[in-house]
Amino acid sequence: MPSDGSASLGSVDGYVEANRAWWDELVPLHAASGFYDLIGFKGGRSSLDGIERSEVGDVTGCSLLHLQCHFGLDTLSWARLGAHVTGVDFSAPAIELARTLTSELDLDARFFCCDLEALASQLPQRFDIVFSSYGVLSWLPDLRQWADVVADHLVPGGRFHLIELHPFAGMFDDQVEDLRVRFPYFRSHEPIRVERPGSYAVPGAPTTNQVTWSWPAPTSEVITALLDAGLSIESFREYPSCHEQLLANLVRDDGRWRSPPDEPQLPLVYAIRASRPAERT
Repeated sequence: MPSDGSASLGSVDGYVEANRAWWDELVPLHAASGFYDLIGFKGGRSSLDGIERSEVGDVTGCSLLHLQCHFGLDTLSWARLGAHVTGVDFSAPAIELARTLTSELDLDARFFCCDLEALASQLPQRFDIVFSSYGVLSWLPDLRQWADVVADHLVPGGRFHLIELHPFAGMFDDQVEDLRVRFPYFRSHEPIRVERPGSYAVPGAPTTNQVTWSWPAPTSEVITALLDAGLSIESFREYPSCHEQLLANLVRDDGRWRSPPDEPQLPLVYAIRASRPAERT
């Protein structure tokens, strides 16, 4: 796959493969980055933030499926809190590292390298909790297919937790301090092409694969997809702070990033809790 992404034009599979190459290359860079702080994690630090902990709550004894888990730090953090965890990601190097960490830290976890649309054939099990967080939906060309995967992997009465970067904040150019709309809010057939070195964790790092393709995920489409999949929406919350600097004008406040105090606060994160209805007896 060429780094300019030219082979991806006009092909959803091509877009996904270009994104996979981007993520594959970033695994060792992310593992060595201060953003992920792998040394601190191995020493006992949790990678989960306060929003994730408060939204999901107690997971002791629960089976938990983490979709799009990258190399598994959040997945393993849930394991440390007492969940029986399974992580899934489409990047083979990410899953390889997640399995290495699981063995090294002797945690109760397993990991599968799999595209979401093929997950049912590899993992027919249902779970008490399905979880996904931060920057996951924009990589998916089909939100309805994603929602069906979520619903199909929940036990009756099980719950789904999504903590996601807010699509409103995703409209703005993240390279300039002035708020300037650069990206669409609503989804169209063609994805958004972005070309730059590095990533959110290692900005500017020299990389071979620099082109990514993404699809906006407006909250209305996310909620509708979950409802159409048969889930019940129990809560929807928005938050004015995030664990990473999504926009150049954000300031750090008590360990999190938010709009400057003298400016209107932007929604940066949202959280959805949904459940699969219990079967009637």
